[in-house]
Amino acid sequence: MTLAITGKTAVVTGAANGVGLAIARHFVERGANVMFADMDEGRLQSELGDVKDEKGAARYFAGDLREKLARANLLSATLDAFDRVDVLVNASRQVEVSDPLDPKADKVEALLATNLMISLRMTQLFAKKMIRQGEEESTEEEARPSGSIINLSSIAARRTVPEMLAYSVSSAALDQLTRSMAVTLAPHRIRVNAIALGSVMSASLQGALRDEDVHRQSIVDHTPLGRIAGAGELAEVAQFLASDGSGFMTGQVLTVDGGRTLLDAVDAPVH
Repeated sequence: MTLAITGKTAVVTGAANGVGLAIARHFVERGANVMFADMDEGRLQSELGDVKDEKGAARYFAGDLREKLARANLLSATLDAFDRVDVLVNASRQVEVSDPLDPKADKVEALLATNLMISLRMTQLFAKKMIRQGEEESTEEEARPSGSIINLSSIAARRTVPEMLAYSVSSAALDQLTRSMAVTLAPHRIRVNAIALGSVMSASLQGALRDEDVHRQSIVDHTPLGRIAGAGELAEVAQFLASDGSGFMTGQVLTVDGGRTLLDAVDAPVH
């Protein structure tokens, strides 16, 4: 089994910070050509200043991927830079607290737009390019995967925490999107999988834990492995799903939560 991604071209959304940034950086270090995509151009410029093209190559695209034109321009920029696309990591996600009984504060539309619809539209667009690539390339290695699409989901999809209504609903929808697209794209040898995150020291969690030692300790106490994961640990899982080593896996939602969902405590923090 090979976990190599050297020479593959990957697009990573939400790549200006947190888990998306960790995955994009990790892919470059492992020899992939990576397009870092995010709305925050300043952060992209700042972060890519530390990324060296020693093994893989790194480029960035700044734009609002809720917009159709931005998505099309991202695909064009990727093809201009690298000629192809092999891996799409939908890491753009947002965590918001909801008020389930207030239509103005339930945040459902906003989080469906960022956590679900960007992933759906990106998958539809980039899968078409992957399909064309597969048709154009030699059929001698017909069993070889043509592409890998990786969604970032959350264990919130399986837990009931009312104040996280929008995040939970969007995560559950993303899990189902993963399974549906896996079946749809399987005839084209394009795999679609997801990673369901538990507590990862992302930008959003860092903000939530700032000066909140009690909250931090509660997360640790409800995690059998007794700690919060680093973003780099998720990057290792993403590399596995991007590599040919996971070539017979599709439609799976891999849980990476330090054992949190094994306890199933209703009052435990959902981040």
